[in-house]
Amino acid sequence: MRNPLNKKVGEIKPSGIRKFFDIVSEIEGAISLGVGEPDFDTPWHIREEGIYALEKGKTFYTSNAGLMELREEITKYLARRYDLHYNHKTEVLVTIGGSEAIDDALRAMIDVGDEVLIPEPCYVSYVPCVKLADGVPVTIELKEEDKFKLTKQELLDAITDKTKVLVLPFPNNPTGGIMTREDLEEIAEVIIEKDIFVISDEIYSELTYGREHVSIASLPGMKERTIVINGFSKSYAMTGWRLGYACGPEEIIRQMIKIHQFAIMCAPTTSQCAAIEALRNGDEDVAHMREAYDERRRYLVTRLNSMGLKTFEPEGAFYVFPSVKKTGMTSDEFATKLLMEEKVAVVPGTAFGDCGEGFLRISYAYSIENLKAALDRIEVFMERHKK
Repeated sequence: MRNPLNKKVGEIKPSGIRKFFDIVSEIEGAISLGVGEPDFDTPWHIREEGIYALEKGKTFYTSNAGLMELREEITKYLARRYDLHYNHKTEVLVTIGGSEAIDDALRAMIDVGDEVLIPEPCYVSYVPCVKLADGVPVTIELKEEDKFKLTKQELLDAITDKTKVLVLPFPNNPTGGIMTREDLEEIAEVIIEKDIFVISDEIYSELTYGREHVSIASLPGMKERTIVINGFSKSYAMTGWRLGYACGPEEIIRQMIKIHQFAIMCAPTTSQCAAIEALRNGDEDVAHMREAYDERRRYLVTRLNSMGLKTFEPEGAFYVFPSVKKTGMTSDEFATKLLMEEKVAVVPGTAFGDCGEGFLRISYAYSIENLKAALDRIEVFMERHKK
């Protein structure tokens, strides 16, 4: 019998996050600090709008691009928060989470052999999605001494005559690094000069600490060459509602809608109705959650540094990325031993690219009580393995 599988798909490794947490589910009493999912419930007024939509029988397909009312609210939100201005009729696509938007954008833009620059460590889906689109992923190692930012020189060094797209994953998962306006201006200069495009994944845009998020698409000359990816999962604690969106030039969005049309049809109608309420009346909810994350962020950084795990202070998202190099253990060894000995689950840095070796990702999308209990266990672990 012939091999029924596609070789390209067969060569892609499963997510390092999910593979690790298959083990966690079998360990009684384990504390998980690994999944990037808010511990908050979706705010009630947003849930209520979803319930109301069901009660009113809003259970039919929407247009492929999404409810017109939602697309209009998305453009109002982006204009208000990030000085981004789009036509809701032609430059917005509502998707099944931000992940689908990333996949659609890459498939719409990449031809066989095109190179896509991907700063690492980064979200686990970029490299596989590039490969599935028949592109060539080219990774750029982000460095702790640069606060895990992408520098102008690193970008210049990576560009070849085959480069077509740069993925810009900031605020960054897993490092918590951000790009300031000044950082982005240097990157934009290179993008325009070299005539390449940007897929800017801004799913954590509302979760920055001490600085307001800046989108590269808001800079002069960048809107016409940038696809902005965002969504509702992180900002509004709506992970299970599976709703994201992409905004960008009409000619690209039109092709993304075509892919979305044949693969998906449309995003869930109930989720879209709830999202309208989130955008209209959810600012206070976002501010409340951001304040809680900030408290947890500062607590984690202080505790981890005090026990000898050097930790870069993140300025965005809800992760810390401590170094375990001084322990002499690899990321995988540390995470595995910590789980088996103290029943605390974290993610090895290598799940986010080879350059994540020597680091762990710890999520602070959990209550202070859970974080304290987990860090107490990590402290015991560090004492036991003290050199």
